[in-house]
Amino acid sequence: MHSDSKPDSPSIAARCALALMARAPIAGEVKTRLTPPLSPEEAAMLSTCFLRDMTTNVVGMNVDGTEGVVLYTPANAESFLQDFLPESFKLVAQRGETLGERLINATAELLNNGFASVCLINSDSPTLPAGILTTAASLLARNGDRVVLGPSQDGGYYLIGLKHPHHELFERIAWSTADVLAHTIQRAAEIDLRVDLLPMWYDVDDAATLRLLYAELSQSPNGAGLHTRYEGGYAAPFTRDYLDELIKEGDRKRFMPTDE
Repeated sequence: MHSDSKPDSPSIAARCALALMARAPIAGEVKTRLTPPLSPEEAAMLSTCFLRDMTTNVVGMNVDGTEGVVLYTPANAESFLQDFLPESFKLVAQRGETLGERLINATAELLNNGFASVCLINSDSPTLPAGILTTAASLLARNGDRVVLGPSQDGGYYLIGLKHPHHELFERIAWSTADVLAHTIQRAAEIDLRVDLLPMWYDVDDAATLRLLYAELSQSPNGAGLHTRYEGGYAAPFTRDYLDELIKEGDRKRFMPTDE
């Protein structure tokens, strides 16, 4: 296993899909763990901002060989999402009942449609640095089979990158627990698959990580961020502006640590 891979910039000749796993931002159906402190409508708007920031970040990478995809659910949400996503992004409906099924089906479908590698990325990390995504694509462009994992601080992962649809990586996983990353690494070891670990980042999925996001975006005008292990956190302007709007209209304490 190789941890905390550093950014590099080799030519990424083969097509790599940078695919966001996204639920349509519909009030009451998305980011429910953020209600409270947010209302269902606020949580949906914040989710919209996350998607706009993350897709804009991917477009701005301007790295040859990478293409943006949004893997969406529910199946009838395509026209809704088209209203605010970049035109260059492909929209592909998720298939499967469980998270594991949706992940492996997405991987297989994209690889079967001409991509040489796939990065499945959560849509809840708006400040994720573009450099991390470039590194993931670069690692997958190297010779030899591998899985690239981006560890999240809750014990899961924010990104999984593959060159082949290894079903084993999505089986016997305790989804939505702190053991997801460890179980995935264990599955990789069982099939003798090389693991490359990216720097740690975080998902915004509850009140505590919402406060962390607010703190990160408040550090500087450029959204410098708290994650000093990896410089270059994305400024997430849509998310930043919306949080500022919520604070002006409401209670700043919703975004402050509970001990303040």
